[in-house]
Amino acid sequence: MEISTLATYHCLAFVWYFFVAYSITHIKTEERPSEVFLYGGQWKYLTVLNLVLQAVFYGVSFLADVLRLIKKLRCAKCVISSRDLLFSVLAFPVSTFVCISFWTLYTYNRELVYPKSLDGVIPLWLNHAMHTAVLPFALLEILALPHRYPAKKKGLILLGFVAFLYISWVLWIYSVTGEWVYPLFALFSPPGLAAFFAGSLAIIISFYNFGEFLNRMIWGQSKFSS
Repeated sequence: MEISTLATYHCLAFVWYFFVAYSITHIKTEERPSEVFLYGGQWKYLTVLNLVLQAVFYGVSFLADVLRLIKKLRCAKCVISSRDLLFSVLAFPVSTFVCISFWTLYTYNRELVYPKSLDGVIPLWLNHAMHTAVLPFALLEILALPHRYPAKKKGLILLGFVAFLYISWVLWIYSVTGEWVYPLFALFSPPGLAAFFAGSLAIIISFYNFGEFLNRMIWGQSKFSS
């Protein structure tokens, strides 16, 4: 894509994600079903954290485009590095994980991840904006321009560290409230839950590798943004 076209796309994507994140985080407390506990607010859900992540990513991408348009190439190079790291390590694998894991569990038993009572609170369009549209956006970003992936060890360490932080946050919430962020977790024994978290990490790592494969397949080994 031309830089001006990329800038327009990234700006619109940023506005979209900001709007979706704003919409979900401003649902009135009194409208929430009783089984949705308040501790941690919406910030305990990976879906909502992913919306913020995507808004940050597209904001950084738009900034990189603007800097390239105004020929501030030295500054642009630093911002592009941050953009590529965000996309490769977090934005693509987390979006893919959110979409695929949510709809897989929803199809199996929606009460484990998205109780039917939420239908009266969260509009259908907002559900799909959070859980469906994130994957097409991530794939479109790969098609739009090449991204430089970090060394595999560095990328996986960063991804694993972020996963560890989220799992720690989930366990902290349970230790304080006695309630699991997702009803699914209550089905497992402690060893079973550890195995579930390990399996989820393995899946998200596979999505990281898949994103790297797509990027290399579409753009080759040597063509990267500059």
